[in-house]
Amino acid sequence: MTLAFTRLIRMLALVAAFGVVLVAGGAPVSAQQGQQINATAQSLKEENLLKALKEGEAISGRISIPDQNAAALIRPEGREWQDFKRSTLPTIGAIAILGMLVALALFYAVRGRIMIDSGRAGKTIERFGAFDRFVHWLTASSFIVLGMTGLNITFGRSLVLPILGPEAFTALSELGKAVHNYVGFAFIAGVVLTFLIWVKDNLPHARDINWLSQFGGLFSKGNHPPAERFNAGQKVIFWSVVVGGALLSISGLHLLFPNTMGEGVGDMQFKSMLHGVTAMIMVAIILAHIYIGSVGMEGAKDAMTTGQVDLNWAKEHHSLWVERETKARGDKILHPAE
Repeated sequence: MTLAFTRLIRMLALVAAFGVVLVAGGAPVSAQQGQQINATAQSLKEENLLKALKEGEAISGRISIPDQNAAALIRPEGREWQDFKRSTLPTIGAIAILGMLVALALFYAVRGRIMIDSGRAGKTIERFGAFDRFVHWLTASSFIVLGMTGLNITFGRSLVLPILGPEAFTALSELGKAVHNYVGFAFIAGVVLTFLIWVKDNLPHARDINWLSQFGGLFSKGNHPPAERFNAGQKVIFWSVVVGGALLSISGLHLLFPNTMGEGVGDMQFKSMLHGVTAMIMVAIILAHIYIGSVGMEGAKDAMTTGQVDLNWAKEHHSLWVERETKARGDKILHPAE
């Protein structure tokens, strides 16, 4: 009896000791749970936290390397930049490019191809020399390459990736990025040369108002307003290339060399936005230029291929220039048509 009672006492003591251990081990957990912040009711939501940050501030961690920018975990401007790249820029690009294509299609359906009203003269006049054509095609070809590779960055994931697949699209994008970076220098050279050789002929003049008021005679046959070497429409293209090209060049150089030309992450994000919007507008403008210089107007493409344009074409679209050239150099500037 005494032995059984002793065993019972020992068992109860063991159970009590085990319970004490459980309680002691569970108490910190319970206390910790009681101190936890309620993620849905007591803590700040991420959106409110980002709004609470002042401009230029970031949610940062601790680092042991010299570059303190690497400590930034979240920047409010970074979220805005991502939204711009993923949503806003593609929307702007789609409106600008598709809108221009629709406008050109409607113009062609209504007006048709702009023909030489008086027919070909059988004689040509030199409009652009070899160096002029070299500068034009340097600028044009580099812009086309930059446009294609740049549009892939914006629209490639939604348009090209489903067709090529992840592996081929990745390889294409990496190649396109490298090509974009290097061809950019050729475009910069082309823009600078374009400005230097043609700025004197593209300065605004009072006659440009008359040309613009008549839409250059594009909607009427046999009624082309007088123009010098470049009419008002071509001057718009020229200054679009010069100003837009300058913005693309400056912002592009900032993106290529952010540590030497930029002023931090925020400046780089702004330059990226400027680069993207300018590029979309430029693509739309150049589409119109390509249309008029190829299928849209008879005889126009000869100016930048052979350099020789039909005399009647020149008289209709650049009568003042033809008059000045023939007075200065006589009939020796005219050549039989090939």
